[in-house]
Amino acid sequence: MTGVKSQLRQFVEKYETHLEVGFFIGGFLLDIFLLSQPDDLFGILQQVVYFLILGSLIHYEILFRLHRFRPKGFIKKFWPYRGLALHFAFGSLLNLYSLFYIKSASIFSSFLFLLVMLGLVLANELPFVKKANVSAKVAMYAICVFSFFSILMPILLGFVGVLPFSLAVVCTAVVFYGHLKWLYMAFPLPHLGESGATSEVGVIVKRKLLGRALVFPGATTIATFVLFYFLGWIPPVPLSVVEQGIYHNIEKREGKYILTYEKPWWKFWVTHDSVFKARPGDRVFFYAQIYSPTRISDSVTIHWLTKNSKGSWITSDKVPMRIQGGREAGFRGFSFKSNYSTGPSQVRVETSGGIEISRLYFDVEKLEGELLPPRAEDIHVLER
Repeated sequence: MTGVKSQLRQFVEKYETHLEVGFFIGGFLLDIFLLSQPDDLFGILQQVVYFLILGSLIHYEILFRLHRFRPKGFIKKFWPYRGLALHFAFGSLLNLYSLFYIKSASIFSSFLFLLVMLGLVLANELPFVKKANVSAKVAMYAICVFSFFSILMPILLGFVGVLPFSLAVVCTAVVFYGHLKWLYMAFPLPHLGESGATSEVGVIVKRKLLGRALVFPGATTIATFVLFYFLGWIPPVPLSVVEQGIYHNIEKREGKYILTYEKPWWKFWVTHDSVFKARPGDRVFFYAQIYSPTRISDSVTIHWLTKNSKGSWITSDKVPMRIQGGREAGFRGFSFKSNYSTGPSQVRVETSGGIEISRLYFDVEKLEGELLPPRAEDIHVLER
């Protein structure tokens, strides 16, 4: 038995990096499979537990480095493994929020932000990040705390926009202010007459170090999120477009949407009119299924654009659409245009504040003259 343990230990030491990458990929895929909805109460409580663990570990790590905390008893046995606990909790939360952001993101407007989030997920697996100073861990903690509140606030308020985002910023700042006050309790200022000015100066110096370790990375992270938000890079979680497409006709029958489109039989992978062949009198229909939590009742904008002769995208129409959360497959709705131009076109689904949720490209070809009706085998129908 001892020989088996020895061989196993040698195997782990030899292939440590490969195993970490394998477990990371496996964990990420498992998170995708087990991903709950943003408003799932159990999922929210689970995140809160992770935050309590992370906050406590970071708190005592800072005090440990400033020689104001020495682990005793059971904590002393656990203390050498605190890095593993931090790594696991950070990995779980960063995976979760990255997946939420990916679901809600339009890759065209949020590419850089998604790149940053995925970079953080991967960086969490690197040895030098695991051994990084406490400020790097505080910055990652700030990203997780802000992501939590930026998802929670729209769920509580019932809409997305500047107000929920601003409240998320405020709540994140309050959490960090509470952490700072908690740390200050370990470095109380001496009362007059108790100790000399030297002692007071020492405490002030220690408090400044706390500010550098906690406030600076936290404030920098919040400021970065604010900048990203006003640049339109942060996806509007918890809204997400589950399905979308361009169609020749849409009808609602007995609670179902009947979507009609044309395609040659051999384009088996196409499920909408990616090339809209328009006959006289045709209308271009856009259909979307938009997921939002039960409490959310908001509106989105269906933004139609066409490309002009100079190659620039110009707005041809903006149509508001009211959405109501609670349907697991997403709220169903559509918009249509009777006046349209030939050539490249696109439709963007945006929040009422102009943040892009999704984008769909398609082409319009106008068919003129005496036309034969489309072949029956080229007409397809979907039920949603």
